[in-house]
Amino acid sequence: MKAPKAIIVGGGIMGLATAWALAREGCRVEVFEQGELPNTLGSSFDEHRLIRHPYGEHIGYAQLIDDAFAAWDLLWGELGERFYAPTGTLALSGNGARWAERSAASLAAIGRPMTEIAVADLPRRFPLLKTGGVERAFWIETGGVLFAQNIVNALARRLAARPDISLHAHTPVRTVDLDRACIVTETGAVHDADVMVVAAGAWVTRLLPPLASRLTPSRQVVAYFDLPVAARDAWNKGPMIIEQTGDVGLYLVPPRQGRGLKIGDHAFSRTGDPTGAREASAAELEPLLARGRSLLQGFEHWRIERLKVCFYTVTGDERFIVEKQGNAGWVMSPCSGHGFKFGALMGLELARTIVEGRDPLAHARWAAGLEGDMIAPSPALSPARERGV
Repeated sequence: MKAPKAIIVGGGIMGLATAWALAREGCRVEVFEQGELPNTLGSSFDEHRLIRHPYGEHIGYAQLIDDAFAAWDLLWGELGERFYAPTGTLALSGNGARWAERSAASLAAIGRPMTEIAVADLPRRFPLLKTGGVERAFWIETGGVLFAQNIVNALARRLAARPDISLHAHTPVRTVDLDRACIVTETGAVHDADVMVVAAGAWVTRLLPPLASRLTPSRQVVAYFDLPVAARDAWNKGPMIIEQTGDVGLYLVPPRQGRGLKIGDHAFSRTGDPTGAREASAAELEPLLARGRSLLQGFEHWRIERLKVCFYTVTGDERFIVEKQGNAGWVMSPCSGHGFKFGALMGLELARTIVEGRDPLAHARWAAGLEGDMIAPSPALSPARERGV
């Protein structure tokens, strides 16, 4: 019997991870990407992304983090290298923002308690911090940095070496037919398959305009910093920081394994065109920089090394869309800023649902973080829950 064939539109982490997973399930796979592969303009291409248990009131996603870690472990075995560094997670809140408290309450409910640190003790525990605007602080040992562009580069190389996967870079897709699992490229070439997954990131609504009411491209600017030597050495051992103290929500990625130190804003702009210019100015980040000055020791001596513009696709409630559309199609858009951490897991479970014929509505609710127990993790992932990754 001939192996089933799948077409994937989009070569970011979601598309590549799904291609990898479908091939593991015995499928033949073709991946179509409009740019180079991986695409340096895609939301998956950056020095790093964070993976963490704290998730505010989104307890379903907090529950999935252990399975996400296990899925990454499975991928590290395939790639022969582990593109991850642990940091621990420090969550801060104040001035009416309660994200850290809600995260701590959610994690306590699932047996993953955070430790509250008295604000007066923060400078002793974390000498790199000031306490301006901070009212509550919570710490958990888990969490760390995924080296994003290393992951997608290594995964693309690995898939290119497989005889059951064909990668088509610089091949924009003009139309998709989710009933027939058929695409037409810009050159007019027609490709068909048994199943199709559209994982086109910030460009997805150009292929599927009806989704524009649910998915919004969002332009985000982050800053990489050149630190004085002593500060860089100290931050290389520092934690990831997620803080909300009012209008500005700052996240900080420490400079693990030679990567840069990055600061960004939690808030999604929900504006911009992913095909437009990618220039950014420090003025765009002034509220964020002001928060850095009040929170981070020695921040006035940090120099912006570069600014980077990313585009994510965001839903109104920041939940993922992984849904069956048409007779033979799936739309996969867990592309907001918190999507990358679940890339390997989302790929593995979608492949399993497709091949095993599992309930697509149940899968959609699971991917949206609404029913953490609806789909049991695949046997290969189960030990992670026992290990308490």
